Amino acid sequence: MSTSFSRLGPILLGVVAIAGVACSKKGGADADQSVPVVVATARQGGFVVYRSQPGTVTPSNSVLVRSQVDGVLKSIAFSGGQMVKQGDVLAEIDPRASQAQLQLATGDLAASQAKLSNAQETLKHFEVLATQDSISAQRLADQKSLVAQYAAEVKSEQGRIGTANLQVANARITSPIAGMVGLRRVDPGNLVGPSDSRGIVVVTQSQPSKVVFSVPVNVVPRVLQGLNAGTCIPVDAYGDSPDEVLATGRLRAANNEVDPATGTVKFEAEFANTDNALLPNQFVTAKLPVQVLPQAILVPAAAVQQGAQGPFVYVINDDKTAAVVPVKLGPGDTSTAVIASGIAAGAKVVVEGADRLRSGTSVTATASAAPAPASATSAPECHNP
Repeated sequence: MSTSFSRLGPILLGVVAIAGVACSKKGGADADQSVPVVVATARQGGFVVYRSQPGTVTPSNSVLVRSQVDGVLKSIAFSGGQMVKQGDVLAEIDPRASQAQLQLATGDLAASQAKLSNAQETLKHFEVLATQDSISAQRLADQKSLVAQYAAEVKSEQGRIGTANLQVANARITSPIAGMVGLRRVDPGNLVGPSDSRGIVVVTQSQPSKVVFSVPVNVVPRVLQGLNAGTCIPVDAYGDSPDEVLATGRLRAANNEVDPATGTVKFEAEFANTDNALLPNQFVTAKLPVQVLPQAILVPAAAVQQGAQGPFVYVINDDKTAAVVPVKLGPGDTSTAVIASGIAAGAKVVVEGADRLRSGTSVTATASAAPAPASATSAPECHNP
């Protein structure tokens, strides 16, 4: 046994030595291998800072149409969703009660006018007799008072006739504004009147429409600066998807106080809404520019990494090694990051492959095929709705 081990010992040691050399060569090759990364070049340009806030669509005018007279609803002259003009007939109330009141007032007026005419003729006769001292002054005064009384009755009856005519006219309910009618709230045959809280229908004028939204108070001064200067500030209204632009309008007004519960100020934007894409009480997202940075350092948002000490980027040095550079971020969006400090324009930053990097790691850099961060020297154009 001892003789066998003594013979195999040198052979085993040689195999181990050869394997160790092979492993050391393989490890050295792995250590010298470069990490492939995709890089983009930081550039200087203008950047528009946008603010997106939830808002609610409100029509420019909305009217709950009620009957101004008590009566039975005779007919409906509209369909839900129909566009109507101002003055179009919407419904009709049974006018017979109002017509009867008009007839009574007309008869009373005729009687009062007859009394007035007779009293005036008698007054003329009394005035002639008074010049001949054939009638007392008191009787002449009484006759003048009677003429004035009948004249007042005539005016009162004329007022009753005007009221009765108005009631007859109000039996035909017309649209007070141009817009779209909603679903009818009452059926023919029902008794309706001014005290009916349901009303007959709601007419909304949605062209133009408004969107009311709130802006944090720390952003308000920048928005008000442009608004008070008369600058046209464009506002986009988005639906459920961030790519779904429903309408484009402009900022019109701001509230004059801060909501203490939320620390925000309400703003109002106006939209032409010619295609009726915005519906009353619809929830949308209002997006508006609040600031323009004319000379910002821009990099793709994917280049920014987060560490224990804050945000940083991997910058590729001239010797093709990666360096960790802490940065301070400015306002950005989902695709572009604004670098307030840390790197300058022209720096090559890693946008893909950063998970395999450490400071000093050798890299093989490939330029990014994605477009450069968008830039703008001014806010987008604004058109009046």
